[in-house]
Amino acid sequence: MRLNSLVERWFSQSLARQFLLAGGFVSLVAMLLVGALVTRLIEEAVTRNSAASTALYVDSVIAPLLPDMRRTEALDDAVARALDETLGQGALGDRLISFRIWHRDGTILYADDPDLVGKRFAPSENLQAAFSGEMVAEFDRPEDPESQAEGRSGLPLLEIYNPILQPWSGEVVAVSEFYELATDFERSLNQARIRSWLAVALITSCFFLTLSLIVLRGSRIIDRQRQALKDRVSELSDLLAQNRTLHARVKRASQRAAALNESYLRRIGADLHDGPAQLVAFAALRLDSEALSLAASANKKLSAELSAIKSSLEEAMREIRNICNGLVLPHIEGADLPDMLARVVQAHEQRTGSKVRLKTSNAPRSMSPAAKICIFRFVQEALNNGYRHGGGIRQSVTQSRENGSIIIEVSDGGPGFHPDLIRPESIGLAGLRERVESLGGRFFVESAPGRGTRVRMSLNVEEMEHA
Repeated sequence: MRLNSLVERWFSQSLARQFLLAGGFVSLVAMLLVGALVTRLIEEAVTRNSAASTALYVDSVIAPLLPDMRRTEALDDAVARALDETLGQGALGDRLISFRIWHRDGTILYADDPDLVGKRFAPSENLQAAFSGEMVAEFDRPEDPESQAEGRSGLPLLEIYNPILQPWSGEVVAVSEFYELATDFERSLNQARIRSWLAVALITSCFFLTLSLIVLRGSRIIDRQRQALKDRVSELSDLLAQNRTLHARVKRASQRAAALNESYLRRIGADLHDGPAQLVAFAALRLDSEALSLAASANKKLSAELSAIKSSLEEAMREIRNICNGLVLPHIEGADLPDMLARVVQAHEQRTGSKVRLKTSNAPRSMSPAAKICIFRFVQEALNNGYRHGGGIRQSVTQSRENGSIIIEVSDGGPGFHPDLIRPESIGLAGLRERVESLGGRFFVESAPGRGTRVRMSLNVEEMEHA
């Protein structure tokens, strides 16, 4: 839990701060590693160069004094006194703290400490390396058993193992070990260390600061862009909320418009029934009056004309009544969806004399008046179109429900048509589409020559109820 909190706190920081913390830590570690490596290389190089110059000088001084070391197991007194005098006086006497000559088996052939002469010690790694022909130098406190006196002195010493070569063959016949007083060397080495650390620190700091400036500039640009993006998202969110509000208002307006439209249609139907229908009925009654009947009986031509007029008036009455019946919806406010569909199907069957198969399933318990009006008009118009253009062959109405949406499908087995060839002036399907889509629904038409027609609508009644 604490780790997760630390991770969240870390990622909540800005990119610049993350880089400063992580980059600073990495740069510090890199500086320490590189500084230690560079210092180590400088120490080795300085130690080796200083030891090489000292070893060359010592070798040039003592080489003439030594006998053939390849056959010598011990130095005689004359050679030992000569070495004592040479190493104890002059420049070597001031620089060298101790001096030894080693045999290959670890025996000390000569030493400025007489107690060590003739003793045998296990060859150290440095001594073995010197017998292999390599000059070895170390700057530290000696820890070898034969160098305890030098270790207790507390002086800065440069320990050097230098191979002694046979002049004519180049063979390593002995090794000289000596300890040089390295006060000046220690001072120079410390200065080199300090300078190397300062150089590494300066280069690392400049590199890190340069990268920090670049990252800081990039982080500020990212922060500005992020803030601009947040502002933009906030604006889009506000616009989306306004769009949702407007969408809900449009839906409510569409529902009110559908209700008002049906009210207007009902009023038009009532006006047709009470106005022109009554006048046509009165005209038909007047044709049956006694005066016209007497005149018609006396004149056959007039009788035929009156019969034609009466037939036309009766046909007009039927048309007006059919129009009124189509315009005026039945009382569907209290009816549920299956009952309403049964009514529109029954009215179509009575009007056309055809049979329509009805199938309902999972119908909602309640629906808004606008949804009921839309579904009623959709089924009514689709059945009329199917009867008019498809002959009423195998007409069916299917109602289902899916994901909160009511799906109504009206199909027939007529000749079908190409949906792409519908004329722009055709208002039947266009009116159905506009009626359904005005309430937020979806409208589909599937048809092909010889395969009938299927008209389908989908209406989300839950969203309509919410709106």
